[in-house]
Amino acid sequence: MLDSQALDTLFRTARTQNGFLGQPVADEKIRALYELMKLGPTTMNTQPGRFVFVKSPAAKEKLRPALSPGNLDKTMAAPCTVIVAYDMHFYEFLPRTFPNNPNAKAIFEGKDAINQTVCLRNGSLQGAYLIIAARALGLDCGPMSGFDNAKVDAAFFPDGRWKSNFLCNLGSGDPAKVFPRNPRLTFEEACRIE
Repeated sequence: MLDSQALDTLFRTARTQNGFLGQPVADEKIRALYELMKLGPTTMNTQPGRFVFVKSPAAKEKLRPALSPGNLDKTMAAPCTVIVAYDMHFYEFLPRTFPNNPNAKAIFEGKDAINQTVCLRNGSLQGAYLIIAARALGLDCGPMSGFDNAKVDAAFFPDGRWKSNFLCNLGSGDPAKVFPRNPRLTFEEACRIE
């Protein structure tokens, strides 16, 4: 079981960051983040999540036209913005990632409606794993959905195979730009035990 300090880091004191200090996010830290988050479970080990770590000024400029006004300044100033996406052809990797079922690829091949559900569900899980892994490695996160998916996809995924899900700014958060935590639903409001 994790100690109280670790739980604070991952959940209790962690906040959505709306501003970042100027410290860059090292490529080595990005690789370490992926090495942690890739271990989270997905359906049949499909791993449809794909991640573009937007760091360079040129890449940030490609992202700019897709951002909503409320997310523009903080995203352009963030040292790294992750495009959390998914691969509609995830099944091509199943012979290697799910070897215990030699027919796994055939379950999904050519079935776009089913694959869209698998991608969105499991890619979102992988995006959540990314946030937890980032926090565990000392990074602050600012996940968001205020952007134009079609513009992001046209700029970064023109072949249509990968599709954007959400964005997440990463870096060292600016404590002056953190909002107080908004109320959460109680257990009784959100849960049942049957």
